[in-house]
Amino acid sequence: MAKPIVAIVGRPNVGKSLLFNKLTGRRTAIVEDTPGVTRDRLYGDCEWNGRTFSLVDTGGIEPGTDSEMLQFMRRQAEIAIETADVIIMVTDVTVGLTAADSAVGSMLQRSKKPVVLAVNKCDSVGQVNADVYEFYALGLGDPIEVSAVHGHGTGDLLDACVAAFPEEVEEEEDEDVIKVAIIGKPNVGKSSLLNRILGEERVIVSNVAGTTRDAIDSYFENEHGKYLFIDTAGMRRKSKVDDAIERYSNLRTVSAIERADVCLILVDAQEGVTDQDTKIAGLAHEAGKASIIVVNKWDAVEKDTNTMAKMTEEVRRDLAYMTYAPVVFLSALTGQRVDRIFEEINAVSNAAAMRITTGMLNNILEDAMARVQPPSDKGRRLKIYYMTQAGVKPPHFIIFCNDARLFHFSYQRYLENQIRSVFGLVGTPVRITIRQKGDKEG
Repeated sequence: MAKPIVAIVGRPNVGKSLLFNKLTGRRTAIVEDTPGVTRDRLYGDCEWNGRTFSLVDTGGIEPGTDSEMLQFMRRQAEIAIETADVIIMVTDVTVGLTAADSAVGSMLQRSKKPVVLAVNKCDSVGQVNADVYEFYALGLGDPIEVSAVHGHGTGDLLDACVAAFPEEVEEEEDEDVIKVAIIGKPNVGKSSLLNRILGEERVIVSNVAGTTRDAIDSYFENEHGKYLFIDTAGMRRKSKVDDAIERYSNLRTVSAIERADVCLILVDAQEGVTDQDTKIAGLAHEAGKASIIVVNKWDAVEKDTNTMAKMTEEVRRDLAYMTYAPVVFLSALTGQRVDRIFEEINAVSNAAAMRITTGMLNNILEDAMARVQPPSDKGRRLKIYYMTQAGVKPPHFIIFCNDARLFHFSYQRYLENQIRSVFGLVGTPVRITIRQKGDKEG
């Protein structure tokens, strides 16, 4: 089941970014006492009462007098409301209830989505601030006093969010269907590739970057298997994310990655790997998704005998954290090598879902330790007791040892490479957790 999404909304300068930082435990959002500083969407994972969810920090919603801006902001709010499972509306107790708060509250009320009302800047501890009561007028239920600076009330806030989450019900899906997200920066050919695969003009294709606003699902079946392709809007650099609708398209890309089994990361063959490509690929890697790097527009590149090898080397260098991902060269425009993509999708999907018995893992472990002895420090040697698999998608292994401090990263990487080579774990990240069994066993 995909993680629930919680969006933090509200008019500008009520402390949304500060609250985001407090809840995620990271100082990732730019915090400045100037309205409209949050220019881009920020995403963070939170866990509360055993539920993990994605938290989204958003720019301020401020209905203005200019009709075009009013329409813009309303559309921004609508997309946020549509995408999120729960919405936290943040207000400011020091300013009180404003007309902008009421306008945002009305939008949220009409949405029928669960809304948790946070009254921020309640920084003193003790009696209830009487100024909080006026926020009942929004009709969004009981206001929760919160201090984003000190963290007061955030537990009650998270309790209310988790209580409003949809129940954890396993989705009834065809297990044979592989969900594939097509991701990449704007105008790299995502929609063209989907149309080539489907054999029909299902998605608008245009040279104007950002034509695809929504994530679009398309079912496809052939001799290779059953697939659900998720075409996403392109992600822009932060400096170019000025359009409110484009900003929320980024949220949809993150959401599509979350839902997918496999990510096709499209790179423009003429441009090579850009900074934005590395950020998008990083999202798939951090989410633990099986991935394929697809170099599109290969037909437009002048080639000699070494062109493909050079390009592969550049991709490996620029996406050094994804050396496990296969690189495929194709042209969505001409159809060149597009058929090959299905074999790769099946291979990386199978690798991500592979389960390996504890016995087989420990045979590999013993062999690896015989070849390269575990490291030691100041006369104390690392002892590895055993290894077991804890989960799949991505494969997650737990290694028990005498002292985790002795387990150098390079040795961990060596063991990971041994597992990969023996079991053919291509295209998938691998997670390894080191656990200490205790000195008495050391």
